[in-house]
Amino acid sequence: MTEATITIEDYQAPNTKGVIKVVNIAGQLDESNVDDKMQEIYKVIEPIPTGLKLLLNFENLDYMNSKSIGYVTDLYGKITKGSGLIVIANAKNNILDILKVVGLTQLIKTFDNMDQAKNYLAGTSSAEALSEPPAQ
Repeated sequence: MTEATITIEDYQAPNTKGVIKVVNIAGQLDESNVDDKMQEIYKVIEPIPTGLKLLLNFENLDYMNSKSIGYVTDLYGKITKGSGLIVIANAKNNILDILKVVGLTQLIKTFDNMDQAKNYLAGTSSAEALSEPPAQ
């Protein structure tokens, strides 16, 4: 069984009343652990039906299989349905390449670092995000 750890923390953006949920994922998400690990995220997001801002920090994520990509796609659907926003920060090149190939980067904005992602989430509403042109 490969190792993956998920920690979830709240980030209070300066000069806003909204809280950003930061999900830090490390290790490898694969068939041996993805179902259990993703349930940890669902337990946190399900009690927040609207306006959730979720930042997936992939800085220490080394591998993700197709099932984990499916879960990220599902998170996108649940969060945007509730007028929320989801972004990805710090994805390594191999992870970013996979996300591009499957088209997720056209739905979910990616950022090179946490500060960029936090600033975007703190200053953007879901309506503003929907009016932006799709990412390339």
